[in-house]
Amino acid sequence: MKLQQLRYLVEVARRGLHVSEAAEALYTSQPGVSKQIKLLEDELGIIIFERSGKRLTGITEPGREVVEIAGRMLREAENIKRVGEEYTGGGSGSLVVATTHTQARYALPLVVKQFVDRHPSVRLSMRQGSPTQIAEWTEKGEADIAIATEALDHYPQLVGLPCHQWSHCVIAPSGHPLLAEGSLTLASLARWPLITYDPAFSGRSRINQAFERMQLTPTIMLTAIDADVIKTYVGLGLGIGIIASMAYDPVRDAGIGALDAEHLFGANTTRLGLRRGVRLRRYDYDFIELFAPHLPRHAVDMAMAGGGEEYQL
Repeated sequence: MKLQQLRYLVEVARRGLHVSEAAEALYTSQPGVSKQIKLLEDELGIIIFERSGKRLTGITEPGREVVEIAGRMLREAENIKRVGEEYTGGGSGSLVVATTHTQARYALPLVVKQFVDRHPSVRLSMRQGSPTQIAEWTEKGEADIAIATEALDHYPQLVGLPCHQWSHCVIAPSGHPLLAEGSLTLASLARWPLITYDPAFSGRSRINQAFERMQLTPTIMLTAIDADVIKTYVGLGLGIGIIASMAYDPVRDAGIGALDAEHLFGANTTRLGLRRGVRLRRYDYDFIELFAPHLPRHAVDMAMAGGGEEYQL
């Protein structure tokens, strides 16, 4: 039995039994993956994957147990490597943080600066994507820490920790009549063309749900994945914007006014995601605590051990 065989096995299961996709992800050939899995089955004396001709059609009952154990073994093998790297690296290493544009642009700059000042020998990489991409990168080990508002709680292999709450605001060009209204309502918003986030980003689902509850159909004339684009087009007078409040700065965003919209769309929770079973390094804990001071090392360890989200915001 070889670790390589276990990697092939787990990747095939993760890829929905598509051997070609697993082979591509592992930078090897489809026949090579199939051969190694068959060798492992012969060694164990069991059938792991059900087959119809050359096509895999399912996972057998003993196969499900083997895949689960193989996943744990691969995580522990990775943890052993992490121990060696941490104690021989002299404070060096690498940290990959996967997050959205909004978090990277508005929530993380100070955290990143503090982290780099504290750990100058650690190579910090930021990967930006959709919440689903962020969760998948972290689940597969391509990122160490995930930070997003959506999706993370839909992945059972990730431990999700609540970090911050934030709300939306409505933005419009200075002098726009909407800014002069005494009380902002969904009905008043629905009268104007709206510019807001792509459906997968930054609490967009709450915006949709709020209009649906009031049986209103807003005119969404433009969507984007980041607030800077939204603000640009609002400034051109193309519509009213709905963005994360953290993305609005009255000094930087001259010519644009804002109204708080928490009473319309509610509060959103930014979560931090970590792969279950992974061994965290000292600088992983430091980054987490810099971003969410209410999550010191013992709190993270409790969550990783199965304590859940007992730390409320």
